[in-house]
Amino acid sequence: MPTTSDTRAPAPPPAPARNTGSAPPVKARRKPRRSRRTPTWLLALRYAALVLVLLIMIGPFLWQLSTSLKGATEDIFTSPPRLLPEHPTWDNYQGVADIIPVWDYILNSLKVAVTNVLTNVIGAAMAGYALARLRFKGRAAASLVFVLALLVPMEAIMIAQFATMRTLDINDTLVAVVLPGCIGAMNVLLMRNAFSNIPFEIEEAAIVDGANVWQRFVKVALPAVKGTLAVVAIFAFMGAWDDFLWPLIVLSDSDNFTLTVGLNFLHGTFANNQRVVAAGTIIAVAPLIVMFAGLQRFFFRGVGEGAVKG
Repeated sequence: MPTTSDTRAPAPPPAPARNTGSAPPVKARRKPRRSRRTPTWLLALRYAALVLVLLIMIGPFLWQLSTSLKGATEDIFTSPPRLLPEHPTWDNYQGVADIIPVWDYILNSLKVAVTNVLTNVIGAAMAGYALARLRFKGRAAASLVFVLALLVPMEAIMIAQFATMRTLDINDTLVAVVLPGCIGAMNVLLMRNAFSNIPFEIEEAAIVDGANVWQRFVKVALPAVKGTLAVVAIFAFMGAWDDFLWPLIVLSDSDNFTLTVGLNFLHGTFANNQRVVAAGTIIAVAPLIVMFAGLQRFFFRGVGEGAVKG
């Protein structure tokens, strides 16, 4: 006889879902927030402030440029001041060359500035990489020394530097002009911060591939900090090109004068032609503008330095 469990009826199959023809519920989308438009008066105020700052920054340069192009018969002290010259002329630039050997001074300044750029870029990059990536005793103390070096003004150690140059018997030479600023403490700290932002995984991959320290420095680290290198190059060039006090102290032979020192001869005791002085100023500023225009693309790339590129 069948047992009680055998006589149980099988469970009915589940009933099929009814097709009601309605789509599955859709979540309500959030309405995008409406962007608040800046009031017109606030935009006008911002642009007015930018124009004001622009005039303050480039106003003296434009005035010097205008003065350098004005002829001898044109009054440069007229009121109200007139920016555009009536009869532009290049005679003032020729006057600079007649008073001083401007091309020799420019060559001396280029020698000093280019050497300063090379020594700062190479030396600061090597020192910054060592402080950021290498492990050695006294690394923290070395970083502190560079920070403390920024607190010492140049005027406080100028006499000691001059005595050192005389002891080395290199005073009154361009080498003495370059040597004190061949590696700047600020440039070392800039390079240290740039190298610190590079992910360590990149160098670890290079170590696995068998790269030594120099290969990691040249092939991995340097290409990632091009923006900071451009910043260091610009700062080093500007510092060497515009330096006046140290070359004036250490140089005595007029054949070795840099441009900033040589332009001082445009101010005579009994004659002082402001048009010629303005022309000399434009000659001194022009290389800085050219250099910044050539390196500004790398200069502004320094913001995203050290990021991993896919």
